[in-house]
Amino acid sequence: MAGRAGLPMYDFPEIAEATDAWWSGLAAAFRRAGVPDVPDRRDPTDDPAALWTDPSLLLAQTCGFPLTHAFAGKLTPIGTPCYRAEGCSGPFYRSVVVVGRDRAGTALEEFRGAVAAVNQPDSQSGWNALATLTAPLARDGRFFGAVRLTGGHATSLAAVAEGAADLAAIDAVTFALLARYRPQAVLGVRVLTVTEPAPGLPYVTRADMPEDVLVRLRAGLAEAAADPALADVREALLIEGVEFLDMAAYAAIPAMAERALAWPDLQGKS
Repeated sequence: MAGRAGLPMYDFPEIAEATDAWWSGLAAAFRRAGVPDVPDRRDPTDDPAALWTDPSLLLAQTCGFPLTHAFAGKLTPIGTPCYRAEGCSGPFYRSVVVVGRDRAGTALEEFRGAVAAVNQPDSQSGWNALATLTAPLARDGRFFGAVRLTGGHATSLAAVAEGAADLAAIDAVTFALLARYRPQAVLGVRVLTVTEPAPGLPYVTRADMPEDVLVRLRAGLAEAAADPALADVREALLIEGVEFLDMAAYAAIPAMAERALAWPDLQGKS
């Protein structure tokens, strides 16, 4: 019986064909490396948590915050893709903090009391990175006047562009993909600043994956990331390589959370 695989983190409709092709290339490389039970197609789920907890999981991509918090001990990193986007360096990425294009202000502290649009409260790029950035500027444990939970980065961008929120932190890869494939999504915003870097969104498998299969998965991923036949597909997805970070590298994310602005800001969600 084939395992389950999905690539849910940057799965925009505009790049679905390239994402399918990337999975096909990965699957072929995994089979050549001797990985068993490789599915022919990726699972186009809109419920990443169900994918991450599936006992038949072979490969998925996840945000670093769920990896180190809600799903700690349940997932094992395979490798971290490196993206060609402003704010990314090797396997590390940042968030771009955006405000309305016509909104006055050049410094983050000028936005004290603002309404922040946040995709999810368990998002490294949309919340933890922003909360860490604003923590030194907080007064009485608060920086934002309110936090609006939007459910996704694209929706956060729209909220800022339309004036429903003042500010949002957007994953640099997401911002670059939208700027390329959905340019109207970024026309109404400008970049105010960027957050500190963190380990990027890793490809993962279930924590009980046998070590020999994990080695084969990493070999297949390395092969696909260097395969000239997949160069156009990787370019479409902004992937320029892969590095192999272990869980110790992802300890940077809970370390950021320890410095982040306390949760009262999120209690003011609207």
